[in-house]
Amino acid sequence: MSENDGLAMPDPGILRVGAHEFGSRLILGTGKYETFDVMGAALDASGTELVTVAIRRVPLDQPGPNILDSLRGRRILPNTAGCFDAAETIRTARLARELLDTDLIKLEVLYDQASLLPEPLETLEALDVLVNDGFTVMVYCGDDPVLAKRYEERGAAAVMPLGSSIGSGLGILNPLHIARIIEKASVPVLVDAGLGAPSHVAQAMELGADGVIVNTAVAKARHPIAMAHGMRLACDAGRRGWLAGRMDPCPAGAPSSPIDGVVGT
Repeated sequence: MSENDGLAMPDPGILRVGAHEFGSRLILGTGKYETFDVMGAALDASGTELVTVAIRRVPLDQPGPNILDSLRGRRILPNTAGCFDAAETIRTARLARELLDTDLIKLEVLYDQASLLPEPLETLEALDVLVNDGFTVMVYCGDDPVLAKRYEERGAAAVMPLGSSIGSGLGILNPLHIARIIEKASVPVLVDAGLGAPSHVAQAMELGADGVIVNTAVAKARHPIAMAHGMRLACDAGRRGWLAGRMDPCPAGAPSSPIDGVVGT
């Protein structure tokens, strides 16, 4: 360590996903808000530069304003939420690209409506097709380190393991697996699903995650705008804590002040 290493402030850096760059490592979802105005204010408070939209839930065939009208000027990550097989997922992704003129896609294939857990075999099938189609694919997946690595090997630009079930707010149930995914990955790892509080976001970032995705925890908070701001601070704090390099845990107590040289020792 050089003389000045302890004086330098680590740079949180830019999040890079494929050819895309983002200053914020917090991605916010756009579902479940009471109004579009509340959603917009929460997105502003979060400092996010990328927002997710479930394309299958955008009522394009209905008159009047829809969520896309409220998101004009924002960078959008379309997702395939609500899809349960590869064919439906691929159609939805292609529709999103035509509609939004973006190669970014959050690939989400669910096993069933009850658990909302990812379906790995259908996800792999859809991933192969979308990568071949030229998409920048960010894959929502379980917290299995082997599968996460397989998605990366098949061309995923980012992997997005769940902390816990979608919308549960339970936080990261298996931090050891999340840490292993991060350790082995050569693409960005963003913790997605189940984060319910700023402390959960900070934990994900302290584990070394490149970013997080949050929706329900903000949209269903008593004060969504305040919660969005709290998530922003937690994401930044967790990132800086990880970059700073935490102390090694010690099973026993250790004095904060050295006792060497103290009279009477």
